[in-house]
Amino acid sequence: MFDRRLLIHFDWPLLLLVIAVALIGIVNLYGATASWSSMNLPVYLKQAWWLGGGILLALAVSLFDYRHLQHFGFILYGLNLLLLLGVLLFGKTSMGATRWLDLGVFNLQPSEIMKIVIIIALACYFARQDTLAGYDFKGLVVPFVLFGLPALLIMRQPDLGTALIVIFIGLTMVLFAGIHRATLVGLSALGISAIAGGWFLLHDYQKQRILSFLNPESDPLGAGYHIIQSKIAIGSGGFFGKGFMKGSQSQLAFLPERHTDFAFSVFAEEWGFCGSLLLLTLYLLIVIWGIYVARNAADLFGTFLAFGVSALLFWHIIINLGMVIGLLPVVGVPLPLFSYGGTSMITSMLGAGLLLNVSMRRFTF
Repeated sequence: MFDRRLLIHFDWPLLLLVIAVALIGIVNLYGATASWSSMNLPVYLKQAWWLGGGILLALAVSLFDYRHLQHFGFILYGLNLLLLLGVLLFGKTSMGATRWLDLGVFNLQPSEIMKIVIIIALACYFARQDTLAGYDFKGLVVPFVLFGLPALLIMRQPDLGTALIVIFIGLTMVLFAGIHRATLVGLSALGISAIAGGWFLLHDYQKQRILSFLNPESDPLGAGYHIIQSKIAIGSGGFFGKGFMKGSQSQLAFLPERHTDFAFSVFAEEWGFCGSLLLLTLYLLIVIWGIYVARNAADLFGTFLAFGVSALLFWHIIINLGMVIGLLPVVGVPLPLFSYGGTSMITSMLGAGLLLNVSMRRFTF
């Protein structure tokens, strides 16, 4: 029997915030790609279709009780790990990267699914192993393996951006679970060593991206071109912007990847500081709302689940915005709900569906 209280407690503000950001993104995509000549369906219409499907998916995810995930979270993790291995063995290669499985009807990107699956797996672990004293090295072995193993497989594709998102989600959830002070100091030392040693594991083009981030003017027509053009676009927007479809950097095609990684640069040029502040406020409200859902969840599993989704959105936003304004290297991380991409949209809406699920059931025990 369907519980009518679920409809009464449906989290409309959260859903409306998510849809508002996605609709602004579709309008931005229209302006950024209107000059493209193509016989295929325009990019902004494709994004609209993905948004429609994502809303239906989010509503479907919100209907079943999220607590059932606790019983087969590790099974989902194991299956997705097998898919990542399948990508390395039988994956489809495009533009030098092997990230997809060709299923005939569509291409599946398991690394995107892992962003959600790792949240479920870590929530399962921490909900069962809760300790008030905090975790020591022994207690952290399992969670570090849980997010470290898929991160290594994703880096092999290579996909540094998605691997970093998985690592940041894992580390954020570990910190939220609590760590002994001495253990935290030791992990910090190991992390610094790993960052230094990780340089030698990067591909040449990934190293070049980091070097161009440190000094983009050293190669203004090569590796530093993206960052330089993005900063010019954002800076030229000024306080009120140049107006819809009047941005010189985007309309004259100086700005590369303006529908994906650098979609925010197009928006900032056209709408300026005021428009950018509005968009960032909407993102801030979504993240804060997710933390509110985590705080008021009915159980510990729901708390970790909602907090993990909030971390997923937070790190996507931080890395993409840091990337386009030159504070972080370009690692190919899209702005959630805003940049073009069906897989990214579906992943974000899956996360939104989980937040809705936990929020709707905060009154049940």
